[in-house]
Parts: sequence; C-alpha cells; structure tokens
Amino acid sequence: MELLQLIFFYVVALVTLVAGIGVISCRNPINSAISLVMTFFCLAVFYVMLHAPFMAAIQVMVYAGAIMVLIIFVMMLLNQGLVAIGKHRHALVGAGIAAALLVVQMVITVTKGQVSEPVGAITAKVVESVGHTQLIGQAMFTDFLLPFEIASILLLVAIVGAVVLAKREV
Repeated sequence: MELLQLIFFYVVALVTLVAGIGVISCRNPINSAISLVMTFFCLAVFYVMLHAPFMAAIQVMVYAGAIMVLIIFVMMLLNQGLVAIGKHRHALVGAGIAAALLVVQMVITVTKGQVSEPVGAITAKVVESVGHTQLIGQAMFTDFLLPFEIASILLLVAIVGAVVLAKREV
C-alpha cells in the first residue's frame, strides 16, 4: 500500500509542478488563474495525504474558491490582457535570477538540513483522539484570540474603506 501512496504522491507533485509552471508561463491571465486553481487543488490533496482534511477543505473553499473569484474579477475589471505583458518583459530576467537563487537555496537546505523533532503538547495521538478542527478552534479562540480579533477589525476597516472609495466615484 505504501508504494501506491508514493506513486500517487509523485503524480500529484508532477501535476502541481506543471500547474505552477502554467501559472507563470501562460500568456492569457485567465489561463494562468485556472492553473493557479489547479495548484490549489493539488495542495489540498497534499493536506489530505497528511491527514489534515480540515486544512484541505479550507484550502479549497478559501483559496481555490473565494480568492480566485476575487483575482479573476479584478482581472476582468482591469481588462489589460496581453498589453501589460509586453510592458514588463524586462522584469522576467530578474524574476528568473531570483527563482534560480531560490532553487539553489532549496537544494542546499534539503541536502544539508536536518529534520527536527516536533515540539509541544499536541502530538499525533492527541490530534487523532481530539480532532483537527477542535484543536484549531481551541487554539484560535483561546491562545490567538487577540490576533484573530485584530485581523477581523482590519478586514472590517478594509471593507468600509472600499465602500467609501466606491461611493466617491459614483
């Protein structure tokens, strides 16, 4: 059974890499966004393989759903298409150099680095007995309540600001 899981992992990893390359290489922004959605779905599959179904569901609902709808909506509103690509072609050299440096850093980290042991009171047995969702909710509303409330206030301020800016233009 482990061989099947390994083969499945490599197939999903290959699809993720192809979709990621599609994000940066597609000339049409909508095709690039669709490749990004495919990448998000592959990441959700990785979460399922890591026995984190709640994170997989959040990945699909928040990123592949809501965030991509916003990105495509903005693309359609701007309607720049291929004109914007021609203006910024010189930036591809810098992006290529940065990507090459990141790949070199990643290879060095993977080959020379060491895996550390998990630290904390939440072990795999605790997660299996209590559940992912309950542990995330417990941490979010006890230990991280202040950052959660600050984030919600910032989102509310952003929504009010967007309404005020939109109201001025009408």
